[in-house]
Amino acid sequence: MYILGISAFYHDSAAAILKNGEIIAAAHEERFTRKKHDAGFPKKAVEFCLRQAGKRIDDLAAVAFYDKPFLKFERLLETYYNFAPKGVKSFITSMPVWMKEKLFLKKLILDELKEVQDFDKKKLKLLFPEHHLSHAASAFYPSNLEDAAILTIDGVGEWSTASICHGQDNKIKILKELHFPHSVGLLYSAFTYYVGFRVNSGEYKLMGLAPYGNPDSVAVKKYCDIITSELVDVSEDGSVWLNQKYFNYAVGLTMAKDDAWEKLFGLKKRAPESEVTQPYCDLALAIQQVTEDIVCKMARHAKELAGSENLCMAGGVALNCVANGKLLKQDIFKNIYIQPAAGDAGGALGAAYSAWHIYLDKPRIYTNTYDLMQGAFLGPEYSNQEIELLSKKYDAPFTQCENEDELCNAVARIISEGKVVGWVQGKSEWGPRSLGNRSILADPRNTEMQKRLNLKIKYRESFRPFAPSVLEEDLNHYFDLSQVSPYMLLIGEVKKELRNELPSNYHDLPLREKLYYLRSSLPAITHLDFSARVQTVSKTTNPRFHKLIKAFKEISGMGVIVNTSFNVRGEPIVNSPEDAYRCFINTEMDFLVMGDYVFDKTKQSERKFENTYSGALD
Repeated sequence: MYILGISAFYHDSAAAILKNGEIIAAAHEERFTRKKHDAGFPKKAVEFCLRQAGKRIDDLAAVAFYDKPFLKFERLLETYYNFAPKGVKSFITSMPVWMKEKLFLKKLILDELKEVQDFDKKKLKLLFPEHHLSHAASAFYPSNLEDAAILTIDGVGEWSTASICHGQDNKIKILKELHFPHSVGLLYSAFTYYVGFRVNSGEYKLMGLAPYGNPDSVAVKKYCDIITSELVDVSEDGSVWLNQKYFNYAVGLTMAKDDAWEKLFGLKKRAPESEVTQPYCDLALAIQQVTEDIVCKMARHAKELAGSENLCMAGGVALNCVANGKLLKQDIFKNIYIQPAAGDAGGALGAAYSAWHIYLDKPRIYTNTYDLMQGAFLGPEYSNQEIELLSKKYDAPFTQCENEDELCNAVARIISEGKVVGWVQGKSEWGPRSLGNRSILADPRNTEMQKRLNLKIKYRESFRPFAPSVLEEDLNHYFDLSQVSPYMLLIGEVKKELRNELPSNYHDLPLREKLYYLRSSLPAITHLDFSARVQTVSKTTNPRFHKLIKAFKEISGMGVIVNTSFNVRGEPIVNSPEDAYRCFINTEMDFLVMGDYVFDKTKQSERKFENTYSGALD
């Protein structure tokens, strides 16, 4: 039996398909359309999933959509009613879309599926699990854990903004929910907005900016006090109450009331693309610390309610790897499992799982591997023939390696010489992180590499950190991290023996001086606070990437490599060889490796491609 899961119409549309509870494929629509955070119906992702399963829509036992539109519409109407006469402009803006499309979502989904292929509408079972149930299912069912507390935290689903559930075998019981307008995700997004980043994509930037704040400063303490005394009341169980006097998201078109925040913090809203100064760094650190405290309190309460030693997490806030790392250090749970596509895209997989295990009451699958996610390599892959056709199309010369050992040794040597390599292998990743199949790779020892990658390759802000991919068996040689982190969702600190001593006035230095201070023997992946967003690479789930890092270790003595997503700012992660070659040519990347083929930039004809993606910089 096959179940298709879909998330769409808000942001990060995606599709996933199960066969008897096993994941066959999953993909983000943005990877095909090249429109970042594509919110449209995931037509191409659905086509891909059906193609991978070898099935038609008529063969499906059910199609599951990741939330309940009528509940969401109820929340919208009730919110505008409760806040009336405020929010008239927002109400007028949103109602035509709801009346034309979202209120008749069942028909819209059926019509969109008809665009994919013809099918019998009368026979198709269409299911609508709740938003946070979809999140919970996406984390628990592939986790290999028979019993777990499940914590989901995001902006908002229908009414719920966070939930605590208990998962046992194939059942999930919702124990407690936090309801709109009180939301940890919306609180964090309000600060994302005020610090000048784009909501629903700039939260990563806010998290990356936080370590530039001075943890010992009066300013950070003052900002934390203001947040917890004026903006949000945090209870011991982690539940929050947000003072709507300062927020605009419930009925307005922005996240925060700028004038009120300016009076509160003595700081104007930062203009996008303007210089980032110390007060904004301190504000980012303050909200990060408050968020970490809330997440840890919620997790403790989840353990009390569910009575389990295991925790599963999903929802957009579960992508805050710094908070996850702090939670891990608290030693509340024996095991913590986080869905790699924790945001709304992952709801597609959770919806399919909900249909299979809850609606159809089918038994769980367990494996002797880390989880059922297959390393999150669930997207499209491309053949040697397709790579060769691309080479012919652009008259792009390459060198073909005879075997995997030759390839990994050659690429490891290239990286050790300070070159930047685009790396495209096998199936593309599910989730927002590149995990070694659609990655840009570099030498973590290189003192200039962070600056070069940000400014010459990624074309993004210089303060953005880069992640290390480390051989799973070497994790504790380099990082203080008590469990593996295959999906780059946990922060670990660089080992003390690898660190350099900081000057006594380090936190008082200007931002750029702090950024380029040599903090460790792995400078390209060591953040300002000695943290790193770690990916552990397993020989089982990604043997070629593991072999590459091992080859690099034989040359450099370091079983660690810089791994960042293969894209430039504002562009989705590359999907096809065409996407990869275009990005390679348009940046100052030195080499492109696709399958067994190595493309040297110096041997390519001079050209520039027009951007084929659309979307705001983020």
